This record gives sequence, C-alpha cells and structure tokens, in this order.
Amino acid sequence: MSAIKKFQVTFACAEPERLARFWCEVLGYVVEPPPGQGDSWSACSDPSGVGPRLYFQRVPEGKAVKNRVHLDVRVGTGLRGPERLAALEAECARLVPLGAVHVRTLYDGDDACISMLDIEGNEFCID
Repeated sequence: MSAIKKFQVTFACAEPERLARFWCEVLGYVVEPPPGQGDSWSACSDPSGVGPRLYFQRVPEGKAVKNRVHLDVRVGTGLRGPERLAALEAECARLVPLGAVHVRTLYDGDDACISMLDIEGNEFCID
C-alpha cells in the first residue's frame, strides 16, 4: 500500500478568488492562475511546495454551522508562556486588518491558542 504524499484542503465558499487571496496573505501562498474564464473556483499554493494546496469552490448556500475541519496556523511552535502568547497576539493583530475576526484567546499561563474567523466566517486557529 502506498502512502499519500500530497493533499489539498477544499473550502466551499461564496467568493473563491477573494477567499483565496485572503489565505495567500495569511500563509504566504500564491494564487494559481485559473485554467480558463469563469469564477466558480480559485486555488492557491505554497511557493516552496511544502504546504498543501488550498482549493476554493463556489457554492450557492451560505455557511450555516461550525466547521468540521479547520486550519491551525502554526506561528507559536516551540514557544511557551508569555513569549508564545505575544507571538500569537502579533499574528492576530496582522490578520484582523485583512478581514479576519478575533473570536477568543485561550491562555493558561503556559500554552495559548487564538480562535478566529476568516472573511467568510470559517473558523481557524492561530496556534
């Protein structure tokens, strides 16, 4: 049995190109050129080729419930305590002007996580 080497994360959304550009800013990804005309989908990828491709497809219905899967944006790896919290808060401050919404900060004095929403209301965490 062979192992899967690559995968993509797919988002159902209202505005594929706009959401792709948001996630490019968050992750340092680049928007892939569309194969033809139309605006039913958009995609972005990690220019280094390491991270997964993100694919955004237009759907007619709006988001109604909590995501069953979400992205964790790992900016505090290896950090603990106030240093970790400061790194996460700095990233949160960078993302809010892009249209992200700060939902809640969890901090126990050692570990921290910040829950956020992207520009279409999809949950994600800064971790």
